[in-house]
Amino acid sequence: MKDYSFAFPEVALDSDFVIATYYIESRTKDVIKLALAIADEQTTGTWVSVPGETEQVKIDFGARVLNVFEAPGYEFEIPKDVEERKYFVQIGYPSHNFGPQIPMMLTAVIGNIANAGKLKLVDLNFPKSFVAGFKGPKFGIQGMRKLLNIPERPFTNNMIKPCTGWTPDVGAKMVYEVARGGIDIIKDDELIMADPSWCPLEERVVKIMKSIKQAKEETGEDTLYTVNITDKIDKLRDNAMRAIDKGANALMINIYTVGFAAAQMIMEDPEINVPILAHVDFSGAMFGSPYHGVASPLLMGKLARMIGSDMAIITTPYGKFPVVHDKYMMQCVNARAPLFGMKQMLPCLSGGTTQPIVPQTMQELGNDICMAAGGAIHGHPMGATAGAKSLRQAIDATMKGISLEEYAKQHEELAAALKKWGNPRDNFDLVK
Repeated sequence: MKDYSFAFPEVALDSDFVIATYYIESRTKDVIKLALAIADEQTTGTWVSVPGETEQVKIDFGARVLNVFEAPGYEFEIPKDVEERKYFVQIGYPSHNFGPQIPMMLTAVIGNIANAGKLKLVDLNFPKSFVAGFKGPKFGIQGMRKLLNIPERPFTNNMIKPCTGWTPDVGAKMVYEVARGGIDIIKDDELIMADPSWCPLEERVVKIMKSIKQAKEETGEDTLYTVNITDKIDKLRDNAMRAIDKGANALMINIYTVGFAAAQMIMEDPEINVPILAHVDFSGAMFGSPYHGVASPLLMGKLARMIGSDMAIITTPYGKFPVVHDKYMMQCVNARAPLFGMKQMLPCLSGGTTQPIVPQTMQELGNDICMAAGGAIHGHPMGATAGAKSLRQAIDATMKGISLEEYAKQHEELAAALKKWGNPRDNFDLVK
């Protein structure tokens, strides 16, 4: 072992290394050797020594082993019944190996070793110089508060339902109903493609924006429509520009299917000056295993924010999908925590959001969130407008410190929502 194979995390960050933290389960009796092999594999080395891998090349471009922690932290002996041991390993990668970009950075930190057994990338810590290469959100939470004239309360979001198959006329009618009820952000579902024959992009945008204008004349409130521009990479920008040209005031991209670099290209484009929503779909394929992939807070929080997402769908643990609560909380932390002056990303809490979960969500996360409900608005017993009103009423009640049950006595829309979805955990077949 050479001294240059190791470093302290503090020194690594100061030297502009990106620090990767891995969770590893292994039967190895020499985890230091394993960590060194990972560092070598992901930078200068291969399975056999080659002449070009000189000592100077290793010093200049090789990774450093920074920390190895075992859980539990055995000190004196390893119990005889322990066969597979659990580790957190930190390795520092010289940022000049890949520069301020996501594709080659991910190749470096979780490329070939993604096939190395029980190994999961838990987090990445970036030096200030690396973060400076990313522009982050153009609007962020405060920019969107200013844009929509919402100084304090949580935002509301609704996705057009059914997910796909509707025409521009049908979509415009649904948008009018929920905008009239007080929804701030209305989004295409991730399942409707950018420009289908039955719902052409330009016609869809024109008719929906007309509905939004009509609703504003009645309510005095602005509404964003995030049109889904997800497509083949060579069509993304054209979709965005055509949508904006027809009046779109926001966009949406399924960032995990088009890829971080493609999404960043759109988000950083100086001619695209509207808020952009990042959708969560497909991310579960990357973080779903406890032993493989990339942890969800890093994917859905930090990286989504760095590439420029103004808002991002984050799955609520109080809805229809199984979500570990601490992971959900850390996704929101990574969306909003200070990051070298980068603007905050708005967490849009979705996946079975209902009116009854509003108080608990606001208690945990505060007001810099967006309550994103689909079925709980369109499936409201009194219709979509009432569904939208009931979500706003739930927020208003919580802001005033009044229980939903008490507030519902004077608000029939909220009362109907509580009657139908009073216990969120009883509403979804997907929740075990």
